Amino acid sequence: MKRRQFLKNAGLGIAAGAVAAPAAAQSPLQIKWRMASSFPKSLDTLFGSAEQIASRVSKMTDGKFEIRIFAAGEIVPSLQVLDAVQNGTVECGQTASYYYVGKNPALAFDTALPFGMNCRQQNAWMYYGGGMGLMRELFKQYNIVNFPCGNTGTQMAGWYRREIKSVADLKGLKMRIAGLAGQILSRLGVVPQQIGGADIYPALEKGTIDAAEWVGPYDDEKLGFQKVAKYYYYPGWWEGSAQLSIYVNMKQWQSLPRSYQEALETACAEANIHMVARYDAMNTEALRRLVAGGAQLRAFPRPVMEACYKVANELYAELAAKSPEFKKIYTAWSRFREDQYLWFRVAENTFDNFVYSVKRSPAPARKN
Repeated sequence: MKRRQFLKNAGLGIAAGAVAAPAAAQSPLQIKWRMASSFPKSLDTLFGSAEQIASRVSKMTDGKFEIRIFAAGEIVPSLQVLDAVQNGTVECGQTASYYYVGKNPALAFDTALPFGMNCRQQNAWMYYGGGMGLMRELFKQYNIVNFPCGNTGTQMAGWYRREIKSVADLKGLKMRIAGLAGQILSRLGVVPQQIGGADIYPALEKGTIDAAEWVGPYDDEKLGFQKVAKYYYYPGWWEGSAQLSIYVNMKQWQSLPRSYQEALETACAEANIHMVARYDAMNTEALRRLVAGGAQLRAFPRPVMEACYKVANELYAELAAKSPEFKKIYTAWSRFREDQYLWFRVAENTFDNFVYSVKRSPAPARKN
């Protein structure tokens, strides 16, 4: 309605004899931005999501708004993207907020909290559960406007040189793991290390670390982890989903024409849908290939999961006591999560458990 009224008013103005602006003044602005990504080009779903956003923005603005994507390390290291956007080194960046919990633990909510929500629940919280408003309020402190732009879904728990049969096996384990999960595991004896995606393989190969988690079969296969560690664990309880985001420098965002803002916001929302769909489609065959190549699938023993869950809740209570920002978001997030669990237990989980357990007819043979 507002758009139609605007057009109507604009038409009346011209009809009344107002002097039309010169054609050049009416032409959309030509804007060129740089986007720094935390991910290498080899990861065609993570890095590819940024490329998809840039392509869609260009098409929606007839090529007037161009965003050039730079992989991790090309402008700034993978774990310094937020800083680069905040300081105006680049106009925008693609990253995961839990890389920056050292600045503020509340930042983790924009990506994932251990034992948190799945992908659909995270989207529900962000778009309709108040999450976006809470995160926008937090990111304003960093001169940033945030946009969800993808999700990995539930992740694998990573690659290990030795089996994890009990909590005792975690002691002394040097592991690449990001965010609050590292703090949780450190209380159980793990030595966490935060390493960018491109640097994980050499660290695992050289024995600098004993284990590493990344995303899931499709990406893990590309990074070659199966060549240097054979035990592949699940589930990644620290990432029931992992939301990626586009961070835009606030001054740059405010300077954009409204139509360009709409284009970028729409492109991010599209990418948010496409990323998890692509992972869901690609992970199955990748997992088959990994297992055929010798990867040993292992589930974390329940006592290990329970110990981690207990420590996670202890950590959250401590963070809430120390950080008013964490407490504010955690209180709202927890309430929404419990409501989501109530609904999912009724229909979603019941359906899933049945169809996964029932004996089904063999699937048609695959064509070579």
